[in-house]
Amino acid sequence: MMNTDRAKTASLTIPVVTVPSHPRWPELSDDQEQALKNRIKQLLKEQDAVLVAHYYTDAKLQELAEETGGCVADSLEMARFGMEHPARTLVVAGVRFMGETSKILNNEKRVVMPDLGATCSLDEGCPADEFSSFCDRYPDHTVVVYANTSAAVKARSDWVVTSGIALPIIKHLAARNEKIIWAPDKHLGGYVQRETGAQMIFWPGSCVVHEEFKSIALQRFRKLHPEAAVLVHPESPEAVIMQADVVGSTTALIRAVQTRPEQTFIVATDKGIFNKMKQLAPAKTLLEAPTEGEGATCQSCARCPWMGMNSLQNLAEVLETGTNEILVSADLARRARIPIQRMIDFSRQLQQG
Repeated sequence: MMNTDRAKTASLTIPVVTVPSHPRWPELSDDQEQALKNRIKQLLKEQDAVLVAHYYTDAKLQELAEETGGCVADSLEMARFGMEHPARTLVVAGVRFMGETSKILNNEKRVVMPDLGATCSLDEGCPADEFSSFCDRYPDHTVVVYANTSAAVKARSDWVVTSGIALPIIKHLAARNEKIIWAPDKHLGGYVQRETGAQMIFWPGSCVVHEEFKSIALQRFRKLHPEAAVLVHPESPEAVIMQADVVGSTTALIRAVQTRPEQTFIVATDKGIFNKMKQLAPAKTLLEAPTEGEGATCQSCARCPWMGMNSLQNLAEVLETGTNEILVSADLARRARIPIQRMIDFSRQLQQG
């Protein structure tokens, strides 16, 4: 049980996030789609560019990234791949904070995105000025922010974490008796606090995709599929997390589908991840966790509307026009890189034992 003296949610009014409608791209014939892919491949080669795509983007973008020597990964691995790849231009298919992180870690490279308007509810719900003022109220706290934040918020932090490394980093800080400000996802923060017992104050943000998963609907769905293992991303509400067989990052959930003995999985995260899961475990059956039921708005329905703003069409356009470049000032990049590098170094130490 959570100790309420050790976990507090900030009493703040966060900005209302406007969720965009899923864009409707013109239908392409098979010949048109292949011609577009061929043109993109040519432009990537001509511009010494590599395509990196997140697991939540459209399957066609993921496939193109792999076909052209790029990568499909989580946000941290996307940025690390860019650091290690010799290409002078990084084309980031994802959301804006991913492009910014790639630029922060690769400031000498050109970073472009198919649509600069592709943001994130967690990022938009944690404005840098308001967050900085909030942190100033707790000068004795260590500031830990999730990767789903702007460069300016990262620059105000002491640590940046991903969902994959949040637990060991917070355990490390808790062992040093550090009090923590956590932002912006309250559900991920709550999960981490329950697992570690750390003293944490939460910024009250949430992901519009994972917020949609409903516990009662999931209970009913599990009864219909008693043979299935339940995989849940920790950005989901606590009542959903409590029903999980596996709670983890996108990478951890993909690994679970590959390695667990069950043949059927109920998956509570963005369904864009199904592409990689099916690729690596084609014999497994994948079911979407329900988003219907009391309190549902179905703004997202397990599909991030901002991720949906990436397409083959606007990817080709950005390569043709040279627009949509991500720019981060040298000073801001320097300050934001410190907590990111701290996470990378910690991760490397973990891997080395």
